[in-house]
Amino acid sequence: MKKLEEYVRTIPDFPEKGIMFRDVTSVLQDADGLHLAIDKMQELVQDLEYDVVAGAESRGFIFGTPIAYNNHKPFVLIRKKGKLPAETVSVEYELEYGTATIEMHKDSIKPGQKVLVVDDTAVNLHIFEALMSPYEMEVSCANSGRRALDMMKNDTYNMIFLDHMMPEMDGIETLKELRKIDAYYKNVPVIALTGNYSPTARAEYI
Repeated sequence: MKKLEEYVRTIPDFPEKGIMFRDVTSVLQDADGLHLAIDKMQELVQDLEYDVVAGAESRGFIFGTPIAYNNHKPFVLIRKKGKLPAETVSVEYELEYGTATIEMHKDSIKPGQKVLVVDDTAVNLHIFEALMSPYEMEVSCANSGRRALDMMKNDTYNMIFLDHMMPEMDGIETLKELRKIDAYYKNVPVIALTGNYSPTARAEYI
C-alpha cells in the first residue's frame, strides 16, 4: 500500500520561484489517496476531546468537514474577507506582497476556552490573538519552545498551536517534552504549524 505522502506531488517554483509547492489535488483525485488521508487524520484525533472542528479555506474545508461528520461535531469555516454572510470577527495580516484578511462567524465558537499560541513569528502570534480575542478566550503567547514549556508547567491550556521551527527548542522537541509534563497534556489537542512541510517532519509529529 502506498504511503500518504506518495500521493502528494511537488511542483517546483510555484507560485513563486524557489518555492516547492505541495499539491493535494493529486490526493483528492485518487480514491485510495483521499480515503487514506481522511482515515489518517481520523486516527490522529480519535483520542482527543473537542467540541468544534474548524478549517480555513480551502483545504481545511475539504479535510475538516469529514472529520466533523464522522465525529458528529459542528464545523466552523475560516474564510477570506467578504465570504461569510452573518456577523464576523476578522483579522488582517501582512503578506510579502500585500495584506490579507480572514474571518469567522462571531457565533461559531463559544467563549471560555484557554488557548496557548506557540510561534516564533510575531505576525502569526498577533493573527491568532486577534482572531480569538472576541470569543473571550484567554490567549497566551510564547516565542520559543523553552518559554512555552515553562508556561505550561505553571498553568493549563485547552488547545496548543505549535510552530515546527522555533528557537531554543523546535516544535518536535517541545511536543515530546510537553507530553511528559503532566497526564493532562497527553490529551490536549496540539495543532502543528509549519511553512516548511516535509513527510519526515509529519512523521516525527505523529
